Amino acid sequence: MAADSEPESEVFEITDFTTASEWERFISKVEEVLNDWKLIGNSLGKPLEKGVFTSGTWEEKSDEISFADFKFSVTHHYLVQESTDKEGKDEVLEDVIPQAMQDLLCMNNDFPPRAHCLVRWYGLREFVVIAPAANSDAVLSESKCNLLLSSVSIALGNTGCQVPLFVQIHHKWRRMYVGECQGPGVRTDFEMVHLRKVPNQYTHLSGLLDIFKSKIGCPLTPLPPVSIAIRFTYVLQDWQQYFWPQQPPDIDALVGGEVGGLEFGKLPFGACEDPISELHLATTWPHLTEGIIVDNDVYSDLDPIQAPHWSVRVRKADNPQCLLGDFVTEFFKICRRKESTDEILGRSTFEEEGREIADITHALSKLTEPAPVPIHKLSVSNMVHTAKKKIRKHRGVEESPLNNDVLNTILLFLFPDAASEKPLDGTSSTDNNNPPSESEEYNLYNQFKSAPSDSLTYKLALCLCMINLYHGGLKGVAHLWQEFVLEMRFRWENNFLIPGLASGPPDLRCCLLHQKLQMLNCCIERKKARDEGRKTNTSDNVTNTYPGDAGKAGDQLGPDNLKDTDKEKGEVGKSWDSWSDSEEEFFECLSDTEELKGNGQEGGKKGGPKEMANLKPEGRLIQHGKLTLLHNGEPLYIPVTQEPAPMTEDLLEEQSEVLAKLGTSAEGAHLRARMQSACLLSDMESFKAANPGCFLEDFVRWYSPRDYIEEETIDEKGNMVLKGELSARMKIPSNMWVEAWETAKPIPARRQRRLFDDTREAEKVLHYLAVQKPADLARHLLPCVIHAAVLKVKEEESLENISSVKKIIKQMISHSSKVLHFPNPEDKKLEEIIHQITNVEAIIARARSLKAKFGTERCEQEEEKEDLERFVSCLLEQPEVLVIGAGRGHAGRIIHKLFVNAQRVIPVMLCADALCTAVVYWVKAD
Repeated sequence: MAADSEPESEVFEITDFTTASEWERFISKVEEVLNDWKLIGNSLGKPLEKGVFTSGTWEEKSDEISFADFKFSVTHHYLVQESTDKEGKDEVLEDVIPQAMQDLLCMNNDFPPRAHCLVRWYGLREFVVIAPAANSDAVLSESKCNLLLSSVSIALGNTGCQVPLFVQIHHKWRRMYVGECQGPGVRTDFEMVHLRKVPNQYTHLSGLLDIFKSKIGCPLTPLPPVSIAIRFTYVLQDWQQYFWPQQPPDIDALVGGEVGGLEFGKLPFGACEDPISELHLATTWPHLTEGIIVDNDVYSDLDPIQAPHWSVRVRKADNPQCLLGDFVTEFFKICRRKESTDEILGRSTFEEEGREIADITHALSKLTEPAPVPIHKLSVSNMVHTAKKKIRKHRGVEESPLNNDVLNTILLFLFPDAASEKPLDGTSSTDNNNPPSESEEYNLYNQFKSAPSDSLTYKLALCLCMINLYHGGLKGVAHLWQEFVLEMRFRWENNFLIPGLASGPPDLRCCLLHQKLQMLNCCIERKKARDEGRKTNTSDNVTNTYPGDAGKAGDQLGPDNLKDTDKEKGEVGKSWDSWSDSEEEFFECLSDTEELKGNGQEGGKKGGPKEMANLKPEGRLIQHGKLTLLHNGEPLYIPVTQEPAPMTEDLLEEQSEVLAKLGTSAEGAHLRARMQSACLLSDMESFKAANPGCFLEDFVRWYSPRDYIEEETIDEKGNMVLKGELSARMKIPSNMWVEAWETAKPIPARRQRRLFDDTREAEKVLHYLAVQKPADLARHLLPCVIHAAVLKVKEEESLENISSVKKIIKQMISHSSKVLHFPNPEDKKLEEIIHQITNVEAIIARARSLKAKFGTERCEQEEEKEDLERFVSCLLEQPEVLVIGAGRGHAGRIIHKLFVNAQRVIPVMLCADALCTAVVYWVKAD
């Protein structure tokens, strides 16, 4: 066995020449991709229309192949065209030159303003590019380049593909391609060369024609005439200063603290740099024949002023710094901070506010200076406030992020009633600069869930943005918020309504912070009414609280006025709240009514209405104009009722969660119904107190008329009479209305337990405000800031009237409303909205820059002004704009003047922009 194995050990290697090499596998992969994309054979499309390279739709398909371990990306670029019926034409197309070669000879689409570089250089409608997959990779060596070209040539020959195939070589920024196109008996090689310096003989037309003819190598004599298209491009970069319309900000006023130079509530707008960096003028001779013109190193007929076609394009500055965009972006950055107000300001700076926050009754009295208050409110807190003012005077700049002038100006802007001796009673403020409340701009807050543009919340958002950008940054924001919370407590404790807030319950269409401020205002209104009512009614009878006699007032109330019962109940609810100043006083009132409750309970057990009919009526507001009690015919009186407790959206969510946790059992459903019927029970008790001897039917006729059904019937005497009964849902066993009616006692609203505890709710709101971090505050107010930015953009756009911007603004509003209506929108989506705002601002800034440069306001004739404005609008929306009249037109003369003034008329004749084509005869090789 050992002897047999020795010969086998002598065979070291066996070469299998049938195995494909890496190069062959690469060619096979290229062929496979071309077959998959059905790029085999010749397919002629219809002739290209003028401008189709720019206006048409380009699509691309990509695939990835590899040569050994080097990855390439193969991309098919093609112009989408209508499909044509090619059946039965295969035989005819065999002898036709490839579509790409026909496109090379077409002069309809020379110099497209916006297209792939290969499209601009060669005029191709379809081509394939092989490039390194990674941006950092490059084909640098000549041997690798030749290997790829050989691979391309073999793949095209094997598949019969007539679509040009290019290989990108060297670094991608050079945009250097070599390629090949094969047809039946013909082949076109695409070559490029990059020169560091253009030789002198190639800087004019005659030199370019010489190299073109030598490359063509046409054997015909004489040589066919050469068709030429020429374009010279002139670049203007040096804009003179007076061509820039943006007014620079007053840095001294912003940094130095001179508040007079800055108006709070007004947003900045415009670009900090010229958003137009360059103007490119292209002078074109679209179709010339060799011999008509002379252009050599001695003489040239190519005078740009005399060029038949002028076209202009502008190069826009990349991401220009815009004031409004920075304004919103910097505020959005606060949303990502995690520090609390104490951490930002330092506990030592404001520790006295923290210790005395529950007893401060004169916060910011320097600004508000309210009317003299009772002596019992002056004691300790007045001395604390005086001491705090002295402490603030001795604070250094480092301890106070905001100086007093800036702070006072902001607070006066937020609380204009502080400037007067007596704060305003109204809760809504108007501003002449704000849009009307019926306008679409004003109602944007509904879509953005922000706040009305004349509200305190909206103004606070703008002030915080201004502070963040110009006055102290995050520390300034924390400082202003601290002072704002102190002002809210001061107004609560001194019964001063908060200005800039609509009256009524919290508006759930607004942001949560705005709802909280409205809730606090509701508490102040209730407390103020209660305090005033206690002072007024200490010596009067309860029935004198409301003007007029009930019977007399009933004469003025018709049946039509009874439809809006909610409004009536809302108005009286505030008045009856004036009977209780605190929970302690409230329970004292309850103790006075224990005997009445006992009587009511006894009456309820004995049958109720008969015994209660002897009770003295209380809490009557007004006599009903039409209804009477069913059983005794007495007039029905509308009672004074409590107003339902206002709720913010977070309280509604908490209530919904509590009700949902009760489950679906019978006991849970019963408890849920009782929790939801607190207001109904209160109204029933008020109704019983105002109408002794009444029944449930009487209450339903007033409270829910639809649940009392009346029908005409004939009585025993044959007369038509109206008889009514409760609806079917009121007769259901264990009906909540019936149970509540049996439970209700004849107690007037002023003696009932309050449905809305304003003291507790106000403290909850103040605590909520005090614990807000700057990041939380920014989240709450960001919809207001975006709302303000959109209004500013719409205002600025209306001055320029740019149609494309109007469409963008509509899309931006639609997108913003969808994003901001969710409770916690994603940061990425918020960044998209801010980016849209910045883009629109940049477009408007570009329009103003171009209008200033072209002097649209200096046009004497209205027609010329309209033409220039239309020309500027096209420059913004189109990649390249044709100048009507070329150098002899109005716009052309202005452009020429711009170049002359800049004194930098630099002709740039790019190799790619001097396009030469020749008409030749293609002969099929044998």
